[in-house]
Amino acid sequence: MIKLLLDVDTGIDDALALFYLAQAQKQGQLEILGSTTVGGNVEVAQTTLNTLKIWEMLELDIPVAAGANNPLLVPLSPAPFVHGDDGLGNSFLSPPKKMRAEESAAEMILRLSRQYSGELTVLTTAPLTNIAVALLQDPSLAQRIKKLVLMGGAVFTGNVSAVAEANIANDPEAARIVFRSGIEMTMIGLDVTHEVYWEERDLEPLIKIDNQRSAFLLQIIRFISAAYESLSGWRRIVLHDPLAAGVCLFPDLVKTEKRYVDVELNGDLTRGMTVVDRRGRTPLGEENMEVALEVDAERFKTQLMQSLLVWIQEG
Repeated sequence: MIKLLLDVDTGIDDALALFYLAQAQKQGQLEILGSTTVGGNVEVAQTTLNTLKIWEMLELDIPVAAGANNPLLVPLSPAPFVHGDDGLGNSFLSPPKKMRAEESAAEMILRLSRQYSGELTVLTTAPLTNIAVALLQDPSLAQRIKKLVLMGGAVFTGNVSAVAEANIANDPEAARIVFRSGIEMTMIGLDVTHEVYWEERDLEPLIKIDNQRSAFLLQIIRFISAAYESLSGWRRIVLHDPLAAGVCLFPDLVKTEKRYVDVELNGDLTRGMTVVDRRGRTPLGEENMEVALEVDAERFKTQLMQSLLVWIQEG
């Protein structure tokens, strides 16, 4: 069974990833050992509350450890326009009953990596600050993690700039530390996540079940869909973080290439860009991660919707 640690900045698509993974745990497909939070979509105090609240809604007792609010070297650049002031589409949920863990995010990452050395899969859907901090404290962490699945980066595109994706661009220095650490990684970037989206017509199964749970999901999905429409003219929710969660369970959802990837730190136009060497001339052994380039979008969208419908129908 997959032993999973999540590192999240729980906004709307992170929350949908948690719903998907919760159903997988209930079906015995994986065990979620803990979750760490970081500043990203909103500040870390709010991402922590959101994560606690989503686990509570899902009736799962998953420890939550708060981590860094700010990137290693620059101020935080949150995205309330996309995710709402509360990170969850301005749903302003009641406070969670459970408190966060006393240990920090880096402490949880290091503790679980020692306890489950060689078994631990890490899913990160956020800036990589927490993982970089843990690596700076103990570089041997890289050898204890079985696999890291990263939602971030891109080969051919960007979102916060022409070439940079938000999670990497929010803390490029942290991303470089992680990329150069030796951890076995799979990068689920914009090249594949942009192929996995829902439009309003895809929400019909949620609309048909008219209860509080479906209303919550429709509120957060429609909030981010409206934000995308304002930015691009296309009303849809792109399922970035849920797809990365899906790849933890079903790696064959994507086709990958093993490549050398690094992060640009200094370019006026390219800071935060994931530079992927696809020349085929990199010396054997220097390739540091699997890079997703194709995705079975319909298969995953069906999986995710089925997970949400199970939760809704239980309500």
